[in-house]
Amino acid sequence: MEKSNLVKAINKNVRSGARKANLVLNFIKGKKADLAIRDLDFTRKKIAQDIKKTIKSAIANAENNYQYDVDNLYVKEAYVGKSIVMKRFRPRAKGRAAGIKKPYSRITIILEEKEKKDKK
Repeated sequence: MEKSNLVKAINKNVRSGARKANLVLNFIKGKKADLAIRDLDFTRKKIAQDIKKTIKSAIANAENNYQYDVDNLYVKEAYVGKSIVMKRFRPRAKGRAAGIKKPYSRITIILEEKEKKDKK
């Protein structure tokens, strides 16, 4: 039986909409983990810091729990789902109120270890 080389990290209740987070997640799919972190450092989106934190957590899981080599880790999957939605109200003219929705997201990062093939 072959062992699974997948490592997962989930960041629950991130204060951003799922559509905004998905733009950045599509940008890092398939990249090496250290390159993805470097690219997120220079991404001008607020959500990039939360995604970077989740990738670092997945790398730490790989190192401590499975003894994987950090240099061989790739972002296999990166996706986002909806979480809670805070509902707030803004007062408007003539005694009315307009609703404001503040969505939260749940970010999931799955890393995979790819073994390097020795050339002989």
